[in-house]
Amino acid sequence: MSLKDPQILEDPSVKLSLSMQPERPDFAIISNHIIPESRVLDIGCGDGTLIASLKKSKNIDARGIEINPANVGHAVSRGLSVIQGDADTDLINYPDQAFDFVILSQTLQTTRAPHQVLNQLLRIGRYAFISFPNFAYWKVRMALMLRGRMPVTPNLPISWYETDNIHMLTIEDFYDFTAQHHYQVKESWFFSHNRQISATAANWRAESALFLLHR
Repeated sequence: MSLKDPQILEDPSVKLSLSMQPERPDFAIISNHIIPESRVLDIGCGDGTLIASLKKSKNIDARGIEINPANVGHAVSRGLSVIQGDADTDLINYPDQAFDFVILSQTLQTTRAPHQVLNQLLRIGRYAFISFPNFAYWKVRMALMLRGRMPVTPNLPISWYETDNIHMLTIEDFYDFTAQHHYQVKESWFFSHNRQISATAANWRAESALFLLHR
């Protein structure tokens, strides 16, 4: 099979069994759609949980970038190829189309220049997975409307003065953003209470979203 085949990402033969999927729902979706033996870069990879799972289940050529040195150390100690780096400044060092898939999971809202970061992702990768918290989720709206406070939820557990989130966005914002910059949305998924939900009223109902983009 070839990445040029537009149906490959829906091919059930490349899906993981439930017992092999990581716990986070966006990780499970990503794992289901990664092609065996492909080249993958995980940006903001944390301790390398996702790429470790993908190496084991899909035999991928895995690389990771992580800004937190403690996480980098933990990932390297697990035998993973992870370097310390910043999505805003270091992606320029990778050549065009160096990877089949790039992953930016729960990190977009922490970047200083999201547009430039996404341009780099789609330059160095053929496909890009992007996930982020949805700041239009109904509990977030209610916290602002009724309490007049920045929300603290299970999906957004850090207070405003400690959070790394600097570019808060909603699902509808992201759709507008992709249209404005001519990014192609191949697929999208939405999650609430750690479960996948339908796209119906997702901007209201979903705590987080995952998009698969390509040029």
